[in-house]
Amino acid sequence: MSITTTDEIETTRTAIRETIYRACLLLDDGRFADWLDLCAPDFRYQIKAFSPEIRKEMTWYEQDVSGLRTMIEMLPKHNTDHGRLMRHATVYTIDIDRDGGNAVATTAFSCYRTAFDGINSHLDAGESQLFVIGRYHDRLRLGADGPRFVERTVVLDTRRLDKGSHYPV
Repeated sequence: MSITTTDEIETTRTAIRETIYRACLLLDDGRFADWLDLCAPDFRYQIKAFSPEIRKEMTWYEQDVSGLRTMIEMLPKHNTDHGRLMRHATVYTIDIDRDGGNAVATTAFSCYRTAFDGINSHLDAGESQLFVIGRYHDRLRLGADGPRFVERTVVLDTRRLDKGSHYPV
């Protein structure tokens, strides 16, 4: 698949942007299995953060599609406050390789959590707070069925996570 014209490049960039934004909406709605449908069978997911204290990058979570499916099946059994997560994302860059088979994208995101209950449910319910901020570094495979995630590395600026941190960011 070769992408050569300006129109083909812009159409491909639009499809990639829409795939990234659709992934955010699916995660916001807790439709994790549908989110995985946007991923290639060889998809890899990582969450990383840099620690200035140890001056090293830390990998907090790493999983393939099979492992993510297992985690998603276990989510209803996790202890959580059932707060809703909502992502706000802005796609910064999309680079498409010359043969048109792959692309990489960088997206900045912030994720807010609205409390459902909590320690003092009569006080905390409905309160929204910033949960995490960071960037998505995505590698996507382009094909006839649209862009599919091959790799997502979530690089967090936030290093203190509270309840709900076991959900895919």
